[in-house]
Amino acid sequence: MKHLLRNVLLLSALFSLGACAASGPAAPAASTAPDTTRKATSVPATPAAEDLSRYRPVFAAPKASATVSGTPARFVTPTNQVNAQVEQRLRDQAYTNQNVKYAQGYRILAYVGLEKDQAMAVRRAVISRYPEETDYLAFKQPIFRLWIGDYLTRLEAEQALLRIRPLAPKAELESAQVIINKTAY
Repeated sequence: MKHLLRNVLLLSALFSLGACAASGPAAPAASTAPDTTRKATSVPATPAAEDLSRYRPVFAAPKASATVSGTPARFVTPTNQVNAQVEQRLRDQAYTNQNVKYAQGYRILAYVGLEKDQAMAVRRAVISRYPEETDYLAFKQPIFRLWIGDYLTRLEAEQALLRIRPLAPKAELESAQVIINKTAY
């Protein structure tokens, strides 16, 4: 029984190896040097591609514009580009946008700590140098937090952070809901 099983396994392995060897082109051996004595033949390496030009769409050539011929093109004014309904919706959207007070933006967290005197010192230093910046001091026992500015983009916030960093060395950016229009308040 053992001999029969062994013979069947060897025979199946032999057939599978034989099938693999005959299915593809033989690769040149890595140990042999390439044959340089052969002359190059003019047979292309890839077969000719199928001609698909009959399936391609054909478009008429565009007409020559007036500017090419030397005469200026005539400007056509648009008509009915904004009708009454679109105009009303634009006015409604503008009115809605005027009432928006907050947006997602960034603030600089200039101080986090336990000492009110230190928080106020950082606040005074920033406000004395940059009076246009708004500051927000919050106390949630036992921690004081001081935020500076309302910035809509990260780029604005990073630029302000570089200005404030000498006054508050541990300052960092924080995502927050910021006031959009400070002049209205």
